[in-house]
Amino acid sequence: MNQATNQSTLQSLGWNEHFANLFAPYAEEGFSVGRISLEHKRIYRLMSEHGELLGEVTGKLRYEAMGREDYPAVGDWVVIKARPEEKKASIHALLPRKSKFSRKVAGDTVEEQIVAANVDTVFLVNALNNDFNIRRMERYLILAWESGANPVIVLSKADLCDDLEKCMAEVETVAIGVPVHVVSAEQGEGLEQLAPYLGSGQTVALMGSSGVGKSTLINKLSGAERQKVSGVRDGDDRGRHTTTHRELFQLPGGALMIDTPGMRELQLWEADEGFRGAFEDVEKLAEDCRFSDCQHGREPGCAVREAIADGTLEQARFDSYLKLQRELAHLARKEDARLAAAEKDKWKKLTMQHRSKKPKR
Repeated sequence: MNQATNQSTLQSLGWNEHFANLFAPYAEEGFSVGRISLEHKRIYRLMSEHGELLGEVTGKLRYEAMGREDYPAVGDWVVIKARPEEKKASIHALLPRKSKFSRKVAGDTVEEQIVAANVDTVFLVNALNNDFNIRRMERYLILAWESGANPVIVLSKADLCDDLEKCMAEVETVAIGVPVHVVSAEQGEGLEQLAPYLGSGQTVALMGSSGVGKSTLINKLSGAERQKVSGVRDGDDRGRHTTTHRELFQLPGGALMIDTPGMRELQLWEADEGFRGAFEDVEKLAEDCRFSDCQHGREPGCAVREAIADGTLEQARFDSYLKLQRELAHLARKEDARLAAAEKDKWKKLTMQHRSKKPKR
């Protein structure tokens, strides 16, 4: 495969000048690159100029990793030594991520889980049925804004909506400055609105709870039954899990798509910028409060309370703002403790490494 063909193959996978500049020092040492398409118990499937390969991280990379965020995630570009004849590769390093959609791992452990990396656009899919949930949408928007990718809200299952105008009005109160598209993948309606985001080499990640219609949407955009589809549960319209892993693949038009399992438990991760982006309306109101440290309680001249009183801001929206603010503050305190422990462990490793290299007398 000649160099021009190599570049063409990589560009079709989302490679660009930004990543080429990051990779330049490695290229001089004879390394090549691949993009992670699937992760399974520290074994990675990746796409490369050599075709599809199975990759494992080197011992050095494993040793230097401080946490899960230092391991490859779906969408990552990785520096590899390829063994094309074996269809395998050794993963030596990760190229810095252009964007990443992260959440806290489920449970009490304070650790980042990178759901998708190097994404251009995040489709936040929400179903227009009985599972329609504005508060959940706010959570997704916080993490989408923080990711560095462009959020787009896709309202699916439009054929099951009894009052589209009411739902759209609710969405507009939280999706400030975010494109909103209404589709029915089952009926094939509205899908043409998504075409501008699906250019060749562009990476789109689908996020949403179980049963919102991500798998059906992917099948329609792919023109094939790529993903298994299950119906929602009787009684509450909540979906059954059909996608069980994250995977990156190419659509016929050349775009790359990352499908993700449904995430009903979406715990926030570090999201200062994302929080401000998702609650831009509340933050702007707070700037007009008489006191800069206003807690929006009983202080005189509180612009936020005035907005709630005159109906400009919904009480439920403000309650959600406070709740998520508290959640992020609590996470930050726990994360500080985790980082301190990790730093201590890092220096312990370095000390032991230094001692092992000392000449014995």
